Amino acid sequence: MREMKMKRNIYFIVLILAVVSSCKLDETPKATATADDIFGSENGLKTYSYSFYNMLPSGTDAYKLDAMADYGAVNNIDNFIREGAYSPETSSGWDMADWQALRNINHFIDNCTNPEVSETVRNNYIGIARFFRAYFYLNKVIRFGDVPWVDHALDYKEDDILYAERDSRTVVMDHVMEDLDFAYNNITETETDGTLITKWTALGLKTRAALFEASFRKYHTELNLMNTANTFYQYVVDAGKALMESGAYSLYTGQGIEKSQRELFISETPVTQEVMLAVALSKDQAVMGDANWWWTSATYGPRYSLVRPFINTILNLDGTPYTDKPNYNTQEFYEECQNRDYRLAQLIRTPGYERNGAASPPNFSGFSYTGYQAIKYTLDDPYYDNAATNTNALPLMRYAEILLNYAEARAELGQMTATDWQNTVGALRARAGVTGGLSTLPTQVDTYLKNTFFPDINDPIILEVRRERQVELALEGFRFNDLKRWKRGELMADLEWSGIYVPALDKLMDLDHNGTADVVFYDGSKDGPSITVPTGCAKVPIGGKETNYQTMTADKHLEWYKSQPRTWYADGRQYYYPIPANAIVKNKNLQQNPGW
Repeated sequence: MREMKMKRNIYFIVLILAVVSSCKLDETPKATATADDIFGSENGLKTYSYSFYNMLPSGTDAYKLDAMADYGAVNNIDNFIREGAYSPETSSGWDMADWQALRNINHFIDNCTNPEVSETVRNNYIGIARFFRAYFYLNKVIRFGDVPWVDHALDYKEDDILYAERDSRTVVMDHVMEDLDFAYNNITETETDGTLITKWTALGLKTRAALFEASFRKYHTELNLMNTANTFYQYVVDAGKALMESGAYSLYTGQGIEKSQRELFISETPVTQEVMLAVALSKDQAVMGDANWWWTSATYGPRYSLVRPFINTILNLDGTPYTDKPNYNTQEFYEECQNRDYRLAQLIRTPGYERNGAASPPNFSGFSYTGYQAIKYTLDDPYYDNAATNTNALPLMRYAEILLNYAEARAELGQMTATDWQNTVGALRARAGVTGGLSTLPTQVDTYLKNTFFPDINDPIILEVRRERQVELALEGFRFNDLKRWKRGELMADLEWSGIYVPALDKLMDLDHNGTADVVFYDGSKDGPSITVPTGCAKVPIGGKETNYQTMTADKHLEWYKSQPRTWYADGRQYYYPIPANAIVKNKNLQQNPGW
């Protein structure tokens, strides 16, 4: 595993960091290890390359990448979507530490020239470095739009670059594609334990980066780049096809339709049949995460609760929309969970879910606001709930994502065939137990999906690909960026944070129908329920005192934070983060993003 390999080489990494990581953009590195120590052997290059992996999400944040998303109700609204709460003075992502990571990569590329190491070996590690440079710049473009492109370790005298204007995203993203092509063509590694970069992860990142750029250019018409969007969609298709035809990965089905997808997130080691890149953890190496603690704590985590409009988009097992049922809006929790795509039961606590053999319905005693309590990253033993004890590997890139990237690009290009559908969306749905519509292209628009999420989309194929993406990749860190590239940021403010149906107050509710009352909701202006409540049954006030944000919709569904407005500015400024004010003070040539 990557963490353990890095521990074994920690002394050498310390030498490297003394050479490069403390350097600012305008400093000349002062060597405490000779160039031959680092660049004169394959082992030196390999060990240096481990420092790049620090750019990836760690074991303590890889499971909370969707912390801010339209479909997640939380206990504290992010300042980015609070009116007037976010500004250039509070922005981040342009700090010296961010750019030091780029300098570390460029320093390696500049100096990886020793002829004592074969060109093939050198190019392999340069390919890994260029993968990470592409990864770095993709994240910067997603966050800020235009950014300065720097392809070498800057000398302190290079004021023309140090204090230059930002380069256009078109320039930067062309370089990202070049870096990823070089990485794919030169990285020699094709199989690992799932924690290291291979030529296939380079292809995978290319599909991710090109899809973001293609759709951003298509739907953000104000950029006047629509005529170049299809070029990037084609990059997705070509890279995705090469990866699919390689046979290097396939969808994991080893646990059956009821458990296979979730197994990818709770397995002790990366399931390399499908997982292309992961953070691996180990109790023996004292490298552990705290996913359970974050997802199940009433105080440490955000009490993240999925919302009903999103849950409503998860299909029935026969492939029909759940919202086609005439009574879908008045079904209680138990009924709404029956005969649904098995990803529902692998995503949230549904009737039948157990922890250590005990029935564990949604927990309203300080854990869930909506009743849709996520389990995707959490281990089922409560032992893991109260400290950093998780050892489950955390996927960062999966083959499922590649299938969805490919499917979306084909759909946007108007080229989706029945075979494409069957091999991508159909395959993912089949893995989840869905039986209908696996090999035929959709021809009918789902009005609920369209009206709730994507009112400007009339193509049923594009709509269904988007449905599949939000269900398959839920909580994996894609959602906010997807909304930005589709120009649907309004959902961050407008999507109702509603939950399960509550037919009446002061009524005992047995959520999983096991004969035990789980929760009762009551008028929060009263002292408590007007009925006798058995021990162990949660009592949840609705409305009442000013500090209680748990209310009810007009159609009797739980609703959270209704009185706390979320804001998406009409001028669209939140499609980018502001350049931090201190960066503009240092470089007068930096222009602030519009609206900030």
